[in-house]
Amino acid sequence: MKVKFSIKYLLLFVLLLIIEILIAIYVHDRFIRPYFGDVLVVVLIYAFVRIVFSEDSKKVIHRIALGCLIFSFLIEIGQYFNLVDLLGLGHIKIARIIIGTGFTWWDMLAYFGGYLMILWLEFSFLQQSKS
Repeated sequence: MKVKFSIKYLLLFVLLLIIEILIAIYVHDRFIRPYFGDVLVVVLIYAFVRIVFSEDSKKVIHRIALGCLIFSFLIEIGQYFNLVDLLGLGHIKIARIIIGTGFTWWDMLAYFGGYLMILWLEFSFLQQSKS
């Protein structure tokens, strides 16, 4: 993988971060915040990594997307074991928001949806750029 800065992924990261913050502050429903927000967080992490690893090959896209999915799964598993409290950060609200506090299988499914969204979007754009 080549290290190369990408303004495109930086802008995508900033946009997704703003959307996630707005969802966290203003959306208090039973679908957008808990599930769509989790789908987007995997895409957010992916965009962050792609800021510096912006090589457009199927192999790189697969590796980074899978790494982001595994990272998300590990954070969710950490929630099962109360990771935020184990790290001594339970009293810090932002840590509780970022790391999370409650494991659910639905979150794992949402993360997988984010992974599929990444692959679909990236490969769609690759096809368009070749045409």
